[in-house]
Amino acid sequence: MTAIRANSILPARRQDIELHTADGLKLVGELALPADRDPVATLICLHPLPTHGGMMDSHVYRKAAWRLPALAGIAVLRFNSRGTSSVRGTSEGAFDNAVGERFDVAAAIEYAEFHELPNLWLVGWSFGTDLALKYGCDPAIAGAILLSPPLRFSKPEDLAVWAESRRPVTALVPEHDDYLRPAEAKERFAAIPHAEVVGVPGAKHLWVGDAETVLDEIVRRVAPAIETPLPKDWPGPMEYGDASAYADRTVAAFADKPR
Repeated sequence: MTAIRANSILPARRQDIELHTADGLKLVGELALPADRDPVATLICLHPLPTHGGMMDSHVYRKAAWRLPALAGIAVLRFNSRGTSSVRGTSEGAFDNAVGERFDVAAAIEYAEFHELPNLWLVGWSFGTDLALKYGCDPAIAGAILLSPPLRFSKPEDLAVWAESRRPVTALVPEHDDYLRPAEAKERFAAIPHAEVVGVPGAKHLWVGDAETVLDEIVRRVAPAIETPLPKDWPGPMEYGDASAYADRTVAAFADKPR
């Protein structure tokens, strides 16, 4: 058994993908599938604010893609929204303050549907939670998990759509969040009566040091048959990610608030 560390990459079928938006842009991404079985669920990841470093490689999503296909049988679809760059490349277009990004969300859902990926869940983080709330209540989507939701771009009418849909909504809210803390989050999300607001003791907006907690909470909801907490060791082959890939972008790799 080998300990699973921050840069551990467990076996999976990984493929670079491209998403094509209705307004003519090409977005770059990756799909990670279980190596030896069909997935039981699919995460469509919507990353933090790209103008402040958010991207498909923001650390919680990297770890999800590197671990969950093997540990939980979950497919992970990550992509860079318009104008966003990572090691994978740069998506066409430019950041559009959660307006044009509606086409990005739609393109990701369409890709997952076309490729017959099962049990589609949106996982938004910070800015990505606003995209999920504004544009993600699609018939193909089983539910949404929101990490550090600031409720900055989403409006009451967006929450009302989710309230009417009755699709599951879980907000994971850090105790020490920079924007919205658990008590206020419970008040704001009361607009979605069935929403589950989970305060995470000791956590901060960027989830540094708490990624494992986030992954466990996600798995409990999208694949409840999988035992959690997830294993901390792996008995089979393991690779390691390049820890220096963002050495010159340390803040950008994690940041989601103005510098």
